[in-house]
Amino acid sequence: MPLKLVKRHSGANWYIRGTIRGVTVDETTGTDDKGRAEEIRIRREAEILDRSIHGVRKTATFLEAAVQYLEEGGASRFVDIVARHFGTMPLAKVDQAEIDKAARILYPNASHATRNRQVYTPVSAVLHFAAKKRLCDRPIISRPKQPKGRVRWITRSEADSLIEASAPHMKPLLTFLFFTGARLSEALYLDWKDVDLSRSHVMFLDTKTGDDRGVPLHPAVVTALANLPYRAGAVFRRPDGKPYEEKGEGGGQIKTGFKGACRRAGISDFTPHDCRHTWATWHYAANRDLIALMKLGGWKSERMVLRYAHINVDNLAASINAIPWGNSGEQEMGKPNSERKSNR
Repeated sequence: MPLKLVKRHSGANWYIRGTIRGVTVDETTGTDDKGRAEEIRIRREAEILDRSIHGVRKTATFLEAAVQYLEEGGASRFVDIVARHFGTMPLAKVDQAEIDKAARILYPNASHATRNRQVYTPVSAVLHFAAKKRLCDRPIISRPKQPKGRVRWITRSEADSLIEASAPHMKPLLTFLFFTGARLSEALYLDWKDVDLSRSHVMFLDTKTGDDRGVPLHPAVVTALANLPYRAGAVFRRPDGKPYEEKGEGGGQIKTGFKGACRRAGISDFTPHDCRHTWATWHYAANRDLIALMKLGGWKSERMVLRYAHINVDNLAASINAIPWGNSGEQEMGKPNSERKSNR
């Protein structure tokens, strides 16, 4: 029978009931306005007819794919934003032009890096998921070209000077950043329930990559946290004792104080995010372990941490010094060590 509007259970909202093309429907319209409900019924009926003729592949929407992606454990970060934007647009129409348009509309003044992270990455994830489900073709997406990432780090003595030059409420925060590699937003919005001083351990939940991760706490961090006056709610707080506001990535909330501390410590061209670069540089220099660095820092691949290996090459000095060089200034190539010695 065709779809029709009914009311049931003395509820206010209209329901769609009936069977069409073998598809049985019994669902709410979510509205008590009959005119609006009729529009929804017509659209639902057209959708079923369209799919019966053209198949799901031609009619699946971005919103449907996004919901299924999340239900099956896909990373949730920023998916809701792009899902609201594309809504019921068919997957077949979510092409390069539409994705570029969405990036401009959703983040008109953002950098390429922000648009890439908050639009292109979640859209790509949903479309690739949909392609695996045979709801659409495998997408080919061009992303905005980003400038080469910088790696600015400081020495341990410089970090000590920076911490010493900072305001009292920022000292434990900077200690935490330098010895955990946490992103600033992860630190500013950290809750005490995710910190276990007895185990020297912290959990970062719902991170930038969508994954949770645990990090052991260095003794210097345990000492700094143990001296804080709070044991519930936000770990790090503003000078007035209130938690930092959960807006953006958090950098602006300590910008003035951080800049002043850098000036007093005599450190230039250094940002709060560079504390993370510093930790990663120290960690690799001490351990030469890219896998451990990747896991502790929450990076997705070894490629993303290779830059810290590229700037930590002191351990390779012996390989350079081992290159033979004759007294005459000409390199003695192809000769065994015994022959080189006999010629000297």
